[in-house]
Amino acid sequence: MANRNHRSYRRLLPAAFLIPRLWIIWLCLVGLTFRNPRTLLAEVTAEDVRQAIDGAVAFLKRTQRNGSWPEKPGYPGGVTALCTLALLSAGVDPGDPAIQAALTYLRKIPLDRTAKTYSVALQTMVFCRAEPEKDRALIERNVRWLEQMQIKDDPATAGAWGYPALQGDNSNSQFALLALYEAELAGVQVDARTYRLAKAYWERVQNADGSWGYKQGLFGTGSMTAAGIAALIICNGRLRPPDAQVEGEKVVCCRPSETGPDRVARALQWLGRDDVFSVSHNPGLPGAWWFYYLYGLERVGRMTSQRFIGRHDWYRAGAEQLLRAKGQASDHWRGTAGDEANEFIATSMALIFLAKGRWPVLAAKLRYGNEGDWNPHRNDLANLTFHVERLWRRDLVWQVIPLDRADVPDLLEAPVLYLAGKASPLPLSTEGAQAVAAKIRGYLDQGGFLLAECNCASSDFDSGFRRLVELVFPEGQYRLEPLPPEHPLWRMELPIPARYIRPLLGIQYGCRTSVVYIPPDGDRPSLSCLWELARPGRSEVYPPPVQGEIDAAIALGVNILAYATGRELRFKDPASPATRLRTAVARSRHQLPLAMVRHGGSCAVTPRALLELTSTLERELRLNSYPVAESVDLADPAIFQLPILFFPGRNAFVLSQAQRQRLREYVDRGGSVLADAICSSPAFAESFRREMAELFPDSSLVPIPVDEVLFLPDLGGYDLRQIRRQVRRPGQPNAEVEIGPPVLEGIKRDGRWAVIFSPYDISCALEGYSGPECQGYVREDAFRLVANVLLYFLTH
Repeated sequence: MANRNHRSYRRLLPAAFLIPRLWIIWLCLVGLTFRNPRTLLAEVTAEDVRQAIDGAVAFLKRTQRNGSWPEKPGYPGGVTALCTLALLSAGVDPGDPAIQAALTYLRKIPLDRTAKTYSVALQTMVFCRAEPEKDRALIERNVRWLEQMQIKDDPATAGAWGYPALQGDNSNSQFALLALYEAELAGVQVDARTYRLAKAYWERVQNADGSWGYKQGLFGTGSMTAAGIAALIICNGRLRPPDAQVEGEKVVCCRPSETGPDRVARALQWLGRDDVFSVSHNPGLPGAWWFYYLYGLERVGRMTSQRFIGRHDWYRAGAEQLLRAKGQASDHWRGTAGDEANEFIATSMALIFLAKGRWPVLAAKLRYGNEGDWNPHRNDLANLTFHVERLWRRDLVWQVIPLDRADVPDLLEAPVLYLAGKASPLPLSTEGAQAVAAKIRGYLDQGGFLLAECNCASSDFDSGFRRLVELVFPEGQYRLEPLPPEHPLWRMELPIPARYIRPLLGIQYGCRTSVVYIPPDGDRPSLSCLWELARPGRSEVYPPPVQGEIDAAIALGVNILAYATGRELRFKDPASPATRLRTAVARSRHQLPLAMVRHGGSCAVTPRALLELTSTLERELRLNSYPVAESVDLADPAIFQLPILFFPGRNAFVLSQAQRQRLREYVDRGGSVLADAICSSPAFAESFRREMAELFPDSSLVPIPVDEVLFLPDLGGYDLRQIRRQVRRPGQPNAEVEIGPPVLEGIKRDGRWAVIFSPYDISCALEGYSGPECQGYVREDAFRLVANVLLYFLTH
């Protein structure tokens, strides 16, 4: 069977209709044959990375002794701090016994004449990440020590750090700045003079080609160029004034950006060159400090919010190389030349790369036109992401995506796209504008969320975005409408005081409001402008009215992101979209096809429902299935090749006479239909009931009794006599969960339930959305309900 082509496979389906139980036997046999097709693929997957991370964590925990790991002579606490930092970066809770033992050990290390910059810096980073409030005194002590140890008198190395009695170098200097950066995020202030000296140093020692070496005048290497990029980003972030300022009690937005050479851009250009970039060795220094280079490369990608360095997907390529170097039989890395021959240093740096590099993407800012067009407030999304991280207690990142070069799979790497600026986001050409609109529509069709905001009170952006909406939704039924005061955006997580309510426009598409636009509102600062002022670790104190505006802007941003994501953020998948597609195709051969009916009632607004269903069916029930890529027209004879049709919808619809005739014939020949009203839509429910009455005048939709076998575990499914459903009572702003028997209606043909209809939402729940305005079954119970229905259809 594995070698049959698609056409011969389709001819097998009618036989399965005649003997439904063959489906179960056949699917089980196929499950044994095709259980893991990705083992044939060379490219690393998210599961491969997860297993590597888990293995490295287990190795470090297993080899810990009395709270520490074997130290490098002369560097007290250095290796232990690095191992602890790696475990924390991988998500090990600070309360874990291994972390607590390490903290106890590190707290006892004195800060005396034997102290080294590396050890003190790493120790500081651990304290900042694990229990910063408890260790605030130690963090402040270390910060003062690092400030004191910065070289100030030597003209050649002023602003650097180094080994005691030796000149400064870029490696020590990087670690010192990383520690000071984390300390400020933890609330410990650092003297601005320290950053000014460091900034001048790094600019002075940068090579003409944009790279950095270990010291001034030495050839550039990947590891030291990564260090220089991170160092300048830290210094610029601390010293450069924000792109908004406060004058008295007035907020001034869209301040002109600083002019001058962009040294970070030059360094990124060097690092991304095809003749320089590598993940198999440290550029400029092959054979040495490879793990140290990858440790820095991850930081460059994260701190610049770039998925690509040059044209290279740094995380995907680096993860593949690291897993190849480790080997399948090992749970740790052995190391290379230099200090990396230490397996604890090598494993820790590899673990930090894999763990931090896959942190979930919260949102992506779309780049278009010139820098000033799309990015008048350069730190807006970065600052908002920091506040979300603290509130949600999760490590998150944000990205920049070039709108002209990205395709829909690239956009889907982010659950939220942020489109802002002061110039029109549309290209001048008709073809270019239509291409952008097609990308946005493809993104929204697959469950994405678009947040747009006009900056600098620009009429160009406002008119351009409104035109973009018209191109994205040519149907005419989806238009920007004011969001009412009861919309959950205003209270999703944080309350917004009434005086800070601002106009919000939205488009209801799919299971939720999928597009939110913040138009210009007179002289009121934009959210982007206020986020720009919310810099982490800042020492500025703003007047109460201004601080109130900033707090409200952060709260609204948090609410929007919580609404858009449901806080369900996935770790990045290192596999390419092409590999994920090949895997899906490989898995689809000789499996149960699940198809969605195409009709005029907004059937395509839950495009991920069947995809989520199929993956959950295999994971929970070991039942192999796949979603048919294209929805099917009921008038198409191809429906007879499909045993089950899904019929979701949100709006009213009318079937043609040909569609009715074909659907009636399909059901009479043994086909099965499962329908649901998306978000409990009354319009769709009314249309579906009317169409079924027209189709089957002798067999109307009736409530399905709760004692029917499809609600019982007898067929290999679940006991569903009591399940959870989200409902919103009249006059209540928020939904509540009630428990009771499932509410399904059905049509019986030849003694079996051939058509099953849920007036409560199932499809949005399968996609993972359970917003307060969408009444229906909670996700887990929606899946169980569909699983039981499928098992019923396959056995009856």
